Amino acid sequence: MEIKDISKEIFLEELPSKHEDPLIRLLHRIIHVAVKVLAVLMVFVIIWGIGDVVMVLYKRLMAPPFMFLSISDILETFGAFLAVLIAIEIFLNITLYVRKDVIAIKLVIATGLMAVARKAIVFDFNKHTPEHIFATAAVILALGVTYWFISNKPNKVIN
Repeated sequence: MEIKDISKEIFLEELPSKHEDPLIRLLHRIIHVAVKVLAVLMVFVIIWGIGDVVMVLYKRLMAPPFMFLSISDILETFGAFLAVLIAIEIFLNITLYVRKDVIAIKLVIATGLMAVARKAIVFDFNKHTPEHIFATAAVILALGVTYWFISNKPNKVIN
């Protein structure tokens, strides 16, 4: 019986690094260039998002009453902050893919959980139907349970 260590992350290999077919190798290189372009664009989105957070805070703090934030202002600020954090998580997904040719399932689930939780945090419960709220809660629960299962997997595999 052989015991192998496995990494703390669960990976899914999408595109193998080497392939015997030259066309597949060429397409693989094109995909890598496309992913790098996406990473650069995501950095611009993150910088733009930070600018949006600064503008939201500035506008809210300068509007009468001066230096006062209402609950809706705070929720809007939270939404802007969380949008930047989600963009950073997506950037991490992209760069991890470029480095390892894999998709980190745990990171993807965490990103999805953060994105749906962001929506729940900034919900205006007067504008959403109960069905929409319960559906969002179900998605958060499903992603949370999935993340828990992935996080608590055994660290060793026996072959």
